Amino acid sequence: MRIAVPNKGRLHEPSEELLERAGLHLVDGADRQLHADTVDPDVTVLYARAADIPEYVADGAADVGITGLDQVRESDTDDLVELRDLDFGRCRLVLAAPEDSHIETVHDFEGGRIATEFPKITRRYFDQVDVDVDVTEVSGATELTPHVDIADGIVDITSTGTTLRMNRLEVVDEVLESSVRLFAREDTADDEKVQQVDTALGSVLAAEDKRYLMMNAPEDALDDVKDVLPGMGGPTVMDIAGSDQLAVHAVVEERAVFETISSLKDVGASDILVTEIERLVE
Repeated sequence: MRIAVPNKGRLHEPSEELLERAGLHLVDGADRQLHADTVDPDVTVLYARAADIPEYVADGAADVGITGLDQVRESDTDDLVELRDLDFGRCRLVLAAPEDSHIETVHDFEGGRIATEFPKITRRYFDQVDVDVDVTEVSGATELTPHVDIADGIVDITSTGTTLRMNRLEVVDEVLESSVRLFAREDTADDEKVQQVDTALGSVLAAEDKRYLMMNAPEDALDDVKDVLPGMGGPTVMDIAGSDQLAVHAVVEERAVFETISSLKDVGASDILVTEIERLVE
């Protein structure tokens, strides 16, 4: 099985890190310019431009791909299935115009020119809002085009809006909200190995912002302890040999740990241990 991941840029390291955390450790010595073996002999990582990954998957060069939703929408491949939002690389594709222009709404672009690195997404967007524009594809420095009379506005990626403000541009409308997703072809989405990879990545995401609490508690305080714990379902309760105490284990949200520990101590829990969770299969 082959997983296509971005070979460089802001999505490269988070993608590799997620695979590592999911247990698909990359083998030392692999030529990571092109591909890398993993500790699973049936799984190989292929490196490609983020924009090319949808085609890699659609054409069968890879079985699954990790890339941004914006890249998938721009590739216009019809037979890809989104398996999971991987919850990183969040950004927006926005329509923007110069701050000092007359443009206030998308309809003010009627008959105008739009510069973008995402021509397919842009044309679909303007078709949907029924505004006629001339879309010009550019490759870089999109923010400069309105200031050199190449375009009246742009459609471009933004994360914080800082670059737009630096170039005296303001957002007119949001075209697409994007993040990195796990994709597969329709005919392979249900394959056993694809599902194993999906589950492994999902287990890492499910464990984020969760903590594992272990404690001892008197048997007669168990109901109070259960009432305090805001965990996933009921806690796990075990007898402690030779003791009138019980061992209680639970998964809780990290943000609730501080208050929960204080409340647990108030109802008689002791020896409370808090640990991080690497993976959680729900």
